[in-house]
Amino acid sequence: MAALRTVSGNTGMISLFLLCVIAAAKSDEQVPLVAWASDGFALSPVNAPSAGHTVSVEELESHLNTALSTTPHNLLLFLQDKLSVDDFTLYGGVFGNKQDSVFKNLEAALLSSSLWLPSVSSSATALVSTLLQNQIDAAPLYMNPDTLAQLRLNASVAALLVFRLPYSGGADMMSTKEVLSGNDEVIGQVLSIMKAQSVPYTAVFTALGPSRVLEEASPAVHSVWSRSLLQSRREETTAPKPPVEFKEKGSTCILLWAEKLVVSQYRSGKWERHDFAPKTFGEGVAPDLSGSSCNETHSRLVLNYEDVLDYRSFKLIFVMNRRHYKVSARHWFTMDLVHLEYDGKNATFNGSRHIYAPAEYSYRCESVSSSRYPQLSPHSDKDNANDWQIFFDDFQIQGFNVAGKDFSYASDCASFFTPGIWMGLVTSLLMVLVLTYGLHMIMQLRTMDRFDDPKGPAISVPQTE
Repeated sequence: MAALRTVSGNTGMISLFLLCVIAAAKSDEQVPLVAWASDGFALSPVNAPSAGHTVSVEELESHLNTALSTTPHNLLLFLQDKLSVDDFTLYGGVFGNKQDSVFKNLEAALLSSSLWLPSVSSSATALVSTLLQNQIDAAPLYMNPDTLAQLRLNASVAALLVFRLPYSGGADMMSTKEVLSGNDEVIGQVLSIMKAQSVPYTAVFTALGPSRVLEEASPAVHSVWSRSLLQSRREETTAPKPPVEFKEKGSTCILLWAEKLVVSQYRSGKWERHDFAPKTFGEGVAPDLSGSSCNETHSRLVLNYEDVLDYRSFKLIFVMNRRHYKVSARHWFTMDLVHLEYDGKNATFNGSRHIYAPAEYSYRCESVSSSRYPQLSPHSDKDNANDWQIFFDDFQIQGFNVAGKDFSYASDCASFFTPGIWMGLVTSLLMVLVLTYGLHMIMQLRTMDRFDDPKGPAISVPQTE
């Protein structure tokens, strides 16, 4: 028996490998999967995949091994031909009256803990039978409720029972609803038989492929340990981190925010980088703003740090000025300089040519850099700016006319004629030129002045030597 079990395990692994190779060529369409256990048992918690991630074959195997590690080894696999998350939305009463749901038996079974994966690769669900088979070293038995009722199962002997369920995906939506309702009745009958025989079980419900192609990305992939069927909890969106706020005489006069504040120094033949954002933004983070100042024409924001890039003292300084320009007849502010002060040394970058906005607005840019497409350039060759690089991601700053704790309307650094707009204009121009040339050629067509009459004399064309 031990030898047979070893051979069976090796055969299962070989089969799984071959099926994985075959399934790799298939497109990974998304199929939901739900698992639960009989009363008195709970699935082990599974680390939820990241939002928008489609579970692969290897990940599904890991999730099943973890979730089913503490549940009975009498496995029930309800394998439907096709299934999508939209089927639960349309026919499950998620947004309507739950009395109209066609998944009543499935909902009742999920009153205990359950594992819900809305987005699993169809190539992975096609192998779910093999994954379960390898977990308990038992060959699958394809059953129906009538056959199951005639069997006497042993709770101590592992078994894998597979129930194939149809799906109707035609234009008649009522027929699809009736088929799904019939499938739910099959699930109810099977679970009733297992309960009548006092056999604990672990059940998995999924499909071989999707019933429809979703136009949008599937919902976030995560596990649900609750009493609700497929009403998957949306991950709470994290609130944006508050900006740095400098106050002068009790009123805010400078605001700064960035996703990343990266400063890199070239030494020992490589670039060493440091991101100041975690020490600058976030709840409970209070950066040292000593040395900052502001008035109607000049603003200076100083961010003080310690023990950065092996420097005991490091300062990141933003210098902004407000001026009146006669040509535009309005006030503008510019971020003239960005200073780096570290242990008595300096590195200064000039940004006045690219970083500017009306004085009533804030300035925002997706990327502010001193290297690629630089908005910041070394201010002088006499300091150490050439040994440093600056990169600010999702950068926004306002040094004048700040009202409250919120930024004013943002003047974005993106120009109107973006590369996409230029491509569209050039393509349209080429199409207009081709159309104009075609119309010109058609207008140049002329009919013949004379036609050859077979009953009359032939038209003679004089030839010249």
